[in-house]
Amino acid sequence: MVINAKFKIGEDAYLCTDIEQLRRIVTGITIREGCISYALGYGAGESWHYAFEITAERDIVKATSN
Repeated sequence: MVINAKFKIGEDAYLCTDIEQLRRIVTGITIREGCISYALGYGAGESWHYAFEITAERDIVKATSN
């Protein structure tokens, strides 16, 4: 079985919907039939997201127009 994760543990990541564009770190990956989800850590918290919700690049427009 070959798993093609779009993000690696330890990589910086940003949520597409986060208007503050806070930098998060990929802290975990869960593989299930038909999908891969990623744990993103920020401070003491962690949340799970699908790849389409995550980007490796900070959206400067969102971050500065808030």
